[in-house]
Amino acid sequence: MTPEQATWFQQTFEQLVGNVERAIVGKSHTIRLALTALLSEGHLLLEDVPGTGKTMLARSLANTVQGTNHRIQFTPDLLPSDVTGVTIYDQRTSTFEFHKGPIFATIVLADEINRASPKTQSALLEVMEEGRVSVDGNTYDVGAPFMVIATQNPIEQAGTYRLPEAQLDRFMMKTTLGYPDLENTVTLLADAANRNRSAAVGELITSQAVVDMAHLADQVHVDPAVLGYIARLADETRRAPEVKLGVSVRGCLAYVRAAKTWAAANGRNYVVPDDVKELAGPVMSHRVILHPEAEFAGSTVDGVLARILADTQPPSQRAA
Repeated sequence: MTPEQATWFQQTFEQLVGNVERAIVGKSHTIRLALTALLSEGHLLLEDVPGTGKTMLARSLANTVQGTNHRIQFTPDLLPSDVTGVTIYDQRTSTFEFHKGPIFATIVLADEINRASPKTQSALLEVMEEGRVSVDGNTYDVGAPFMVIATQNPIEQAGTYRLPEAQLDRFMMKTTLGYPDLENTVTLLADAANRNRSAAVGELITSQAVVDMAHLADQVHVDPAVLGYIARLADETRRAPEVKLGVSVRGCLAYVRAAKTWAAANGRNYVVPDDVKELAGPVMSHRVILHPEAEFAGSTVDGVLARILADTQPPSQRAA
């Protein structure tokens, strides 16, 4: 990536952020994380209490891209075929015809994903990893770009099914919105008559442009010293005594892709250690599983990651 391309990438990224901010007020950092996941060809998990705008953010992001977007409301009675599609016998032609499910879209909103059964949740494993769906022995590509934005509520756990670690690892990032500050809350209340703020978010970028920006972000330079820094952070998550499961190799690869896009969004054609630090929480927090004994003793994932970041020395110069 040339410096000129990095500048263009930054300007386009800021326009995308501003477009989504028309619906999500005062949450610029979270929007930037969501767009970073999109332009890194990753998936996003939004976890927060009810009424903070998780679905609104997902809708606004989908509306920004000039492609198809589908919403799947996950419920206990949802079946895998309701997600992937089903093969139906056509009596007129005496052949079986595949009817695509809502997973075939540019951006798919999986609302309240933890309310569906593990069997239905598993319908997303292949498509999130490989971008294709297998039904009755046949494989169907969902196309590019493709992104799953899933939401879940950590408070209401009755009747929900916790996402397995294998599925959590397929999400590039996990982030939260949180409540807006007082000033932005007043702004939202003044616009209470607007029941669908995401409708104001219009298409700003084509799906092909998303693919092009993703390919451009892949060209951002990452020095071997920075790659070593990411590898050491991941290794420390596996060595920490409180940790049952640390960051996987898939997680490290997602970390590098996200850092490249984050650097380009800041107008640079190279990754610096600060990029890695800023993305540590969103990329690693959902991949680190603590021992139950450590949780009972008061340890938290955020606390463990903070200690690892403080104890792991970032590179101060390029690798030889």
